[in-house]
Amino acid sequence: MMLLPESLFDKFGVEFRPGDIVFCEYEPGNECFFIQEGRVKITKTVGNTQKTLDVLGQGDFFGEMAILEEEPRSASAIAVEVVRALKFNRANFDSLMNTQPQLAYRLLVIFANRIFDAKRRLQILLLDDSQAKVADVFCMLSEKDPNYGEATKMVFNVTVDDVASWCGLPAAEVQRVVSGFVRQGKVELFADRIVCNNINDFNRIVAAKRKNLL
Repeated sequence: MMLLPESLFDKFGVEFRPGDIVFCEYEPGNECFFIQEGRVKITKTVGNTQKTLDVLGQGDFFGEMAILEEEPRSASAIAVEVVRALKFNRANFDSLMNTQPQLAYRLLVIFANRIFDAKRRLQILLLDDSQAKVADVFCMLSEKDPNYGEATKMVFNVTVDDVASWCGLPAAEVQRVVSGFVRQGKVELFADRIVCNNINDFNRIVAAKRKNLL
């Protein structure tokens, strides 16, 4: 995982406490952030509900689209724990890209991953069955795991609300589906994580549903 030189923290460093709002959705944005330590939750308001879009950690960039597009923030960013980050603005962003080629490369990787994630999440939303949508969220999360393809039991540090935001369903509906998986022995549900005992079970659910859609 790439980290920028700690010496940059003296010039660009900022710190946030758990629960601190880094920036809010719809507000003007002229700063972006590179996380050195800690985690940041990216959320978006949908109706009267705040949905979690992603949880970013060490080595991740966020807020850069407001600089590149000069548009209001499309989401909010909230510190999950103590966060140490580097903060850049439009005035020094271009210079930073030229003097820190590893950062420019990291940004390109982030853009590529976000395009892939957007397409992958669209696949989930196109399913017309709640159970299949929830199952496909587990499949998507497993694809990001370093042990993907090697381990069948997967531990995801997400909540039911997180799953609901990814599959575009009310949290109560996702809770109903997950509870069904718990009763079947496919899932173990905890306050801060969901354990899938055999990810292949969920791959089969999704594959069967997509086959029926053809």
